[in-house]
Amino acid sequence: MILRYIHYFLAVAERGSFTRAAASLYVSQPALSQQIKLLEQALGVPLFDRTGRTIRLTDAGLVFQQHARQALAELEAGARAVHNVDDLSRGHLRLGVTPTYIPWLVGPLLAAFWQRYPGVTLSLSEATQEQTEQQLVNDELDIGLGFSGEHAAELTATPLLEESLVAVVSKTHTLAKRQRITLERLSSEPLVLLDKSFATRVDIDRQCRKRAVSLKIAMESNTLGAITEMIQHAPLATILPDTLVRACDALGSLSIEPPLAKRTGVLLARRTHQHAAAGAGALSRVLNDVLKAMGIDPTGTAGDSALP
Repeated sequence: MILRYIHYFLAVAERGSFTRAAASLYVSQPALSQQIKLLEQALGVPLFDRTGRTIRLTDAGLVFQQHARQALAELEAGARAVHNVDDLSRGHLRLGVTPTYIPWLVGPLLAAFWQRYPGVTLSLSEATQEQTEQQLVNDELDIGLGFSGEHAAELTATPLLEESLVAVVSKTHTLAKRQRITLERLSSEPLVLLDKSFATRVDIDRQCRKRAVSLKIAMESNTLGAITEMIQHAPLATILPDTLVRACDALGSLSIEPPLAKRTGVLLARRTHQHAAAGAGALSRVLNDVLKAMGIDPTGTAGDSALP
């Protein structure tokens, strides 16, 4: 009964209308209005101001809305935990991934995870590192694949792999026959880079500033696929992790000398989140096996001891 009250109340509060809320809940408007009145009677305060042309939350309603959202989130987390068992024979795992992992790692990882844990439903979302971390803090994700750095205090970061940033060109580019290039020489080439919302671009800009090098940026994109397509069809170069070049036979890479600092890929999870801890441990073990099969030596610890 209480859970139904919370759902009904939040539906009206979010839509600002009993009619729209009733339609979304598949109940009649009189029945919904009656349930809200019973809730207000139980609390002893009006939650909605019905005097105007639109429905608005009262001050008490605004306070109750905050606590209702928190309560619903905790109940949903509890439901997920109930369905999670030690051997992960069933359950639901929500994974967030930063874009540079998508072309080369996500496919083999999800295939291997499904083969090992076929009873676990895995939901995947792609977002920037900042967005992924915020979703983890908000309990909208269980696990995230990102990179090391400064993270929210609520999160843990388990090292998984190391990546080197390299110059990437098409096989027909004038630089394609080279094996290495200096950052100063690369700065004279027209480049297409990920935009500044991506951790990869932030890292590139930081290292260029440190070396007092200004890159010649011809284009920017918030889509990794668009960048790899552009450099295959135009005499442009880019800077991307070396792991990503494995996914496209049409691309070649040049090591940058002196090398740019390596970055560490990490598995992100919330502290004191038992459901995430079990899922992160399982995903970490599968991921280590996938990386080894690709010839990449994982960094960090594959076992659960490094996890929350």
